[in-house]
Amino acid sequence: MEFKMKEVGFKTQLEYGELHVAGDETYGFRPYQLLVSAVAVCSGGVLRKILEKKRLEIEDITVKADVTRNEKEANRIEKIHLHFIIKGKNLDREKVAKSLEVTRKNCSMVRSVEGSIEVTESFELI
Repeated sequence: MEFKMKEVGFKTQLEYGELHVAGDETYGFRPYQLLVSAVAVCSGGVLRKILEKKRLEIEDITVKADVTRNEKEANRIEKIHLHFIIKGKNLDREKVAKSLEVTRKNCSMVRSVEGSIEVTESFELI
């Protein structure tokens, strides 16, 4: 990846399109937003694959991310809580809970921040 400086922030060209990143969200995505998005979407995608392999009937998954930052330490991210809202038919609460444990072990983004950022999960079935 190559990032080119703009008047405010940086940009890069990726397969999907151009990505603008800046500390001021009027000029692009903020770095912390991208980090949280990577963790949330990676987890959601891995969970989806696991649930599909278990042949659970999933209609939709929404991931809500609650972020705790420490202003005293460069506003670093200390904790990300992911809450999964899973919509489907005949969902087994125990199977979903076990699937979340497997998700944590197989999400590359969660594994990448281990030891630096606390990531916790919860879920609800609808």
